[in-house]
Amino acid sequence: MIIFRYLTREILLTMSAVAGVLLLVIMGSRFIRYFTDAAEGEIPASILGTLMLFHLPGFAELILPLSLFLGILLAYGQLYLNSEITVLVACGTSPNRLLTVSLVPALLVAVLVGVCSLWLTPAGALYNEELIAEQQSRLDFTALAPGRFQDFGDGRTAYTEAFTDNQTRMQEVFISERQQRRDGTPESVVTRASSGYQTVDEDTGSRFLVLADGERYSVDPGRFEAERLEFGTYAVRLSRADEIRDLESPEYATTLALFNDDSLEAKAQLHWRFGLPLTVLILTLMAQPLSRVNPRHGRFAKLLPAIFLHISYLSLMLAALDAIGRGALSPLVGMWPIHGAYLLIGVWLMWHSQRKGMR
Repeated sequence: MIIFRYLTREILLTMSAVAGVLLLVIMGSRFIRYFTDAAEGEIPASILGTLMLFHLPGFAELILPLSLFLGILLAYGQLYLNSEITVLVACGTSPNRLLTVSLVPALLVAVLVGVCSLWLTPAGALYNEELIAEQQSRLDFTALAPGRFQDFGDGRTAYTEAFTDNQTRMQEVFISERQQRRDGTPESVVTRASSGYQTVDEDTGSRFLVLADGERYSVDPGRFEAERLEFGTYAVRLSRADEIRDLESPEYATTLALFNDDSLEAKAQLHWRFGLPLTVLILTLMAQPLSRVNPRHGRFAKLLPAIFLHISYLSLMLAALDAIGRGALSPLVGMWPIHGAYLLIGVWLMWHSQRKGMR
C-alpha cells in the first residue's frame, strides 16, 4: 500500500506539472487570438474570460492524455535513475504490478477525459459559438473603441467619437452601410448623428440603435443624385431575435443527439469522443515499458520517440475523423484499427520489457 501511494503520487504530481505547462501555453495562444479580435472590435473584451472558461474542457481532453503519458515516463524514468526500480524488483515487484499501479491514475484521467469529450466540450463549444455569433450579429457598445472606424460585418462600418461617463450613450456617431432597395439594386447609406444609444424591443426581442439629431444620406452607385434625410430621432435595427446563427454542426451536438443522427459527420464525432478516453489507457500501456532507461543515458533518452508515438496516434485519429466525415472511411470500421494497432504496440512493448527484465 505504501509503494502504491508513493508511485501514484509521483505520477500525479508529474502529470499535474506537465498539464499546467501545456495548458498555460495553449490557453495563452488562444487568449492572444481572442484579445486580437477584441482589439479589432470583432468581440467585446468583457466576454474574454467566459470564452476561455468554456474552452477549458476542450483543452483538457487533449492535454490530459499527453500529460499522463509524459507523467509516467518522467516519474518512472526518475525511479530508474535513482535505482528505486531495482529495489522494487528485489522486493518482488513485477512489471504487471507496476502496470496495475499505473492504471489507477489512468482510469481516473480516462473518466475525466470521457466527461469532457462526451459532455463538457461540445456544450462549451456550442455556448462559445452562440456567444460569438450573437456579439458579431449586432453592434455592441462594449465592442466599440472610440476614435476608430470598425467593421461589424454585413457591409457595416461604425465610428463614435466618445462615450458618456456611464458608457450608455455614444457621441458623434457615424455609420456606413451597404443595403439593397426593394427592387434589388444596391445602395450606400451613410448616417451621422450627434448621439446614440442601444435599446431592445421587449415585444420582439429586436435590437435597435437609436440616433438623435443627425442626417441620413442614401446614394446609388453610378448615379449623380442622393437622398438626404434630417431627423431628430432615428432607429437603426441592428439584429432580430431570430437572426442568431443556427449551429447544427455535429461538433456542437450532444452525444445523445449524435446517436440519433445518421449523418457521416455525426458518426465521425462519436468515434472521436469515445476514442479519447480509450487513448488514455492505451498510452498508459505503452508508457511503462518506454520509461525504462539506462542511468547513463538519462531519463529523457526515450522521451522523443515516446512523444512521436503520441503525435502519430493523435494524427491518425484526426485523419480518420476527417475521412469518416467525408465518407472515405466506413463508420463501421472507424478508428478501431488505429486503437487496435497501438494496443498491439503497447502489448508488444510490455512483453519485450518483461522478457528483458525491469533492471
